[in-house]
Amino acid sequence: MDIQVVSVQNPDNLNLILGQSHFIKTVEDMHEALVQTVPNIEFGLAFCEASGPRLIRYSGTDKDMIDLAQQNAKAIGCGHSFIIFLKNAFPINVLPVLRQVPEVCRIIAATANPLQVLVVKTDLGRSIVGVVDGESPLGIETEEDIETRKKFLRQIGYKAE
Repeated sequence: MDIQVVSVQNPDNLNLILGQSHFIKTVEDMHEALVQTVPNIEFGLAFCEASGPRLIRYSGTDKDMIDLAQQNAKAIGCGHSFIIFLKNAFPINVLPVLRQVPEVCRIIAATANPLQVLVVKTDLGRSIVGVVDGESPLGIETEEDIETRKKFLRQIGYKAE
């Protein structure tokens, strides 16, 4: 067994979702779920098939983001994994509907932070065992930090005044 660290390439710091699903139908069902949930969403999606021809299946609404998803899916190279890059939407907007896609087994990460994927390689193949999402905390928030957080959430419309 060999554990590798795969750094997700995300030059524009886009929001992304990394997960695991189980069937070739994943790509079409996720595409439909995304476009039906957020009007004008832009995304690129890639899914690593784990049996049969074992291809990287893909879809999306933006060619550059599709290319980015394909590049990262190939680097991660784990069967039944998927990666989605998003514009004009945040993970919080689409996670509930993605969790309802019958093929989705788990969501591993949803972030715009630098992301490293911990991949284990065995004689059978590769699997995601975890992620490193962003950096470690520098301290505990102060009362001023709490007020800043609350103000920010209301400013961007995620909490009512």
